[in-house]
Amino acid sequence: MASGKTEYRFLFAGGGTGGHLFPAVAVAEKIKARIPEADILFVGTKTKIEGRVVPKLGYKFKSIWIKGFSRTFDIENLLFPIKLGVSLLQSLLINMSFRPKVAIGSGGYVSGPAIWGSSVMGAKVILLEQNSYPGITTRLLEKYADEIHTSYSDSAKYLKSKDKIKITGNPIRESLTKIDRVAALRHFGLSSGIKTLLILGGSLGAASINEAVSLSITLFKEKKIQMIWQTGNNYYNIYKDRAENGIIISPFFEDMNMVYSAADLVVARAGATTIAELLVLGIPSVLIPSPNVAENHQYYNAKSLADENAAIIIEDKNVRNNLADIIISTIYNDKKLEDLSNNSKKLGKPDAASRIAESAIRFANVV
Repeated sequence: MASGKTEYRFLFAGGGTGGHLFPAVAVAEKIKARIPEADILFVGTKTKIEGRVVPKLGYKFKSIWIKGFSRTFDIENLLFPIKLGVSLLQSLLINMSFRPKVAIGSGGYVSGPAIWGSSVMGAKVILLEQNSYPGITTRLLEKYADEIHTSYSDSAKYLKSKDKIKITGNPIRESLTKIDRVAALRHFGLSSGIKTLLILGGSLGAASINEAVSLSITLFKEKKIQMIWQTGNNYYNIYKDRAENGIIISPFFEDMNMVYSAADLVVARAGATTIAELLVLGIPSVLIPSPNVAENHQYYNAKSLADENAAIIIEDKNVRNNLADIIISTIYNDKKLEDLSNNSKKLGKPDAASRIAESAIRFANVV
């Protein structure tokens, strides 16, 4: 039996990280705004971010057993064929019960079995690819897709189904916006007359970025640069004592509107969601791709921006030696900041979630 009475049934599959989950949530929000009676189901894993976040947002959630195949030796790799088989069966049963009209896969290993199950049941399939170099799940699923929405034009050269590709951008939630800079700085107790550096290393943190920033604090103070520093949960206890007047340190900031609005320059990893937010808001950035992500996604993401003079890129191996000099030379170069901001805005696609939602609704109307 199909779930509920509505004909508008949308299955979302993706997760493992916020970078895969939140673009899907952004599209789901747009669908709900357009069609309040839409029946939306998320499929993911209980132990990852989607298992915590999706139920809190009020969406239905079903879990499958899949776990990614580790690229280093892991005894659990021996269970991968069993977990994959069970997950394919679970996905088929979920799809048989829910009978989605449209399935949206936003990446991560969990989307593979779930979207395959949707295609077997005849659902229209939309894939979201946030990274410049498409992930293996997107490359495996593209033959089942009706549309593939990418964030970068570079992605097309890695995919076979050129006719399915739409360069739409990475969906972000519409609650993201800039507020008054002076008000944001006042919130943190910082001065509006001093350049402000925002450091983001992800929710867990980035060891190399934190170390480089810590070594440069004295220099930044001499150059009259104040800081908002997100250390990540793993590193907060190491650096929390460095907080003082003009240096705000926290493991994580919930209100990104506030921290983005205060910043003259951002130093961050090159995750797809972070980049999408920086582009839409037009914030100048220094991107330091993580060397520890699958298929070097972050390097390709950052290079796509650097090639358009929309960001500065530093490889992780060079961050200790080069970060401070690049920050100082950039943050006091108003023309450079303006160019980075303008070029970021040109690449930003604030309507991405709306455009993908429109495609999903259109498909639901013809199935």
